[in-house]
Amino acid sequence: MINPIQFLACLTALSVAGMSAVSAQTPSAQAPPTQTPSTGPPVESDYYSITTFETPPGEVIEACGFQRMPDGRLAVCSRRGDIFMISDPLAEEVTAEQFQAYARGLHEPLSLALRDGWLYAVQRPEVTRMRDTDDDGLADVFETYADGWGISGDYHEYAFGSKFDAEGNLFLTLCLTGSFSSKVPFRGWAMKITPDGQTLPLSSGVRSPGGMATDMHGNLLYTDNQGPWNGTCGLKLLRQGKFVGHPGGFQWYDQAPSMGPQPTEPASPSRMYTEAAKIPELIPPVVLFPYNKMGKSASGIACDTTAGKFGPFAGQLFVGDQTQSRVMRVFTEEIDGVWQGACFPFRKGFASGNVGVEMDATGALFVGGTNRGWGSVGPREFAIERLDWNGKVPFEIKEMRLQQDGFELVFTQPVDAATAGNPDSYRMSTYTYEYREQYGSPEVDTTQASITSATVSNDLTRVRLVIDGLQLGHVHELHAEGVLGIDGNGLLHTEAYYTLNKLR
Repeated sequence: MINPIQFLACLTALSVAGMSAVSAQTPSAQAPPTQTPSTGPPVESDYYSITTFETPPGEVIEACGFQRMPDGRLAVCSRRGDIFMISDPLAEEVTAEQFQAYARGLHEPLSLALRDGWLYAVQRPEVTRMRDTDDDGLADVFETYADGWGISGDYHEYAFGSKFDAEGNLFLTLCLTGSFSSKVPFRGWAMKITPDGQTLPLSSGVRSPGGMATDMHGNLLYTDNQGPWNGTCGLKLLRQGKFVGHPGGFQWYDQAPSMGPQPTEPASPSRMYTEAAKIPELIPPVVLFPYNKMGKSASGIACDTTAGKFGPFAGQLFVGDQTQSRVMRVFTEEIDGVWQGACFPFRKGFASGNVGVEMDATGALFVGGTNRGWGSVGPREFAIERLDWNGKVPFEIKEMRLQQDGFELVFTQPVDAATAGNPDSYRMSTYTYEYREQYGSPEVDTTQASITSATVSNDLTRVRLVIDGLQLGHVHELHAEGVLGIDGNGLLHTEAYYTLNKLR
């Protein structure tokens, strides 16, 4: 059974009473922790360091969204309704004096974007744009930009936004009412907001989003969380007129003529790949995050567009997890028009429950979090942090690419040919999740795949695994504990999880 903490970990939280109770326990300013170099085998902090910002005394900044401003300041929005500006977010130490309040009294803003000199905040009931016209540091003009959806007052009705695309469009994902149903218009949908502020339906089937981003290929993606019709958390693709899995908002097709007819109701219980073969509008998740193994509440998404400033994973995605206070890494590829890929562990040890993540052009990853209303591994009630690469390249599986008869692994550093070329250095299992209206799912349909050969490339950076037992619609869980680098060290992370939606 899913316990209440797990239920709430999909960015579900708050009653008014809960807000008041935590407000009465306002923590003091939070100072950066001291990190010490590791000894022994390499660890994550040897390559990526976390800087925890000191926040102003008396302020509770549950950071969920970021936006770098043209003058170099970092805007951060808090679930509490505030927006702050941080004057030098790349400083070695970020202190409380660097924070200035920019706006107060918003309704749970979770995302920020910038366009034409206006700062846009996605709130529960609307998208608001604001600016500071007298240069005193405080926003003094506020305008409703779009509000073409409903709110009922239910605690679960979160709204997350994207950045603006090249045409000036903004995109939203709107959480269902109470996780299971849609009581007011377009809850459980993704929406497109045009440059003139029109709100148009984009996709149905959203359950409980945690963040949005566009990848290097122009795909609009969001994270959805375990619950009804979601056996585990996943990274999902949004496209016009499509359906991403949860039928709880189907009644709003009557108000969305541009979407076409309502899709067929999926069968329950079933499997996602079975229903996708029957329902042409249904897009399976691009990547599934195996529950507990890779997190419990997927959240913000950042794409590394820095061309190497953040390390050897240029073009890949970095996804937060609220419950486990970690950031995961995602590699994707397109097979015959279908997107799929692998997720990998990346960095744990953040101070609170990660929600917002934002990649800076300088190669810094800003991470914000909260644990109010549910628990997180990180003990603090809230945190604002920065993740920096120190220039050392970790020994990792960089990419996991599907082949007709198995997978090709691409490594960040040369491998030891003897261990990497030994099939016994690897093991693989496969499984999927029930696609059903009940909350979550265990791993089902488990198989053991046989790795029959492992061939190392001449440059020692690639290994071709021939596998007997690839399974359509399954997560392929790979362990590579036996693989060593040419320096004799093992992989920093030995696990990879590939979601196979399409065979070659």
